[in-house]
Amino acid sequence: MVDIQNVSYGYLKGQNVIKDFSVKFGEGGIYGLLGKNGTGKSTLLYLIMGLLHARQGQILFNGIETKLRKPETLSDMFIVPEEYDLPSISLMDYVGVIRPFYPNFSDELLDKCLEVFGMPRDINLGHLSMGQKKKVYMCVALATNTKLLLMDEPTNGLDIPSKSQFRKVVASGMRDDKIIIISTHQVRDVELLLDKVVIIDNNRTLLEAEMSEIGRKLCFKTVERNELPENRLYEEQTLQGYNVVVPNTGEEETPVNLELLFNALLTDCQSINHAIRNK
Repeated sequence: MVDIQNVSYGYLKGQNVIKDFSVKFGEGGIYGLLGKNGTGKSTLLYLIMGLLHARQGQILFNGIETKLRKPETLSDMFIVPEEYDLPSISLMDYVGVIRPFYPNFSDELLDKCLEVFGMPRDINLGHLSMGQKKKVYMCVALATNTKLLLMDEPTNGLDIPSKSQFRKVVASGMRDDKIIIISTHQVRDVELLLDKVVIIDNNRTLLEAEMSEIGRKLCFKTVERNELPENRLYEEQTLQGYNVVVPNTGEEETPVNLELLFNALLTDCQSINHAIRNK
């Protein structure tokens, strides 16, 4: 479990990007970490990794403060940042360098992920395009087989077929005790992949819920103006009519539109949470 307790952090003195923020990420799930630009999503990932140190509060992973950077903690966590560079060496040489730091590294999982992306083993990392580097690095990240995997905007730079492959790759690397946290603005790329979402804004958690729970309690649909339901919780006009969020009065779980949900939460967080928690 990742337990973030009353954490505050800022890059400039007296200016906090994150202030008195708390949230928990339990074992066995793929989380979507969503929020507007500047809400501290990337900062939060670096704080979890112990690459940044909170000015206040603490972050625990399996009961150990991550800022201590203990070997037993570092060997069970990995981050895919939004921007990175790879050395101009072969993939297998790169794997040989990092494998000793991750005792659960799986060559079988690496090969499986590379196959999904259509990437060979015998490649030089320095000769790859941005999208190819992202594919290879995600394969390596999953192959480390850590209990905690953080991804910051992982689908940026991927073409449409690769985004589908990305979802297959992440799903293939999942296990019951693993925590994957994906911070992204490209919510449509990951909607079908997520088990749970944590949506944040201005140092508060707007929503923390399972996708299945949201689908059971809310319904997302497009209607004409004369069809706007009286019980709608949120509406926004589009070229096709009106996108609305309404309580789900049926028995079946409905698909979740994360973009629409996010906008609804920014408008009326209380009503959306009430609908999800109290039906």
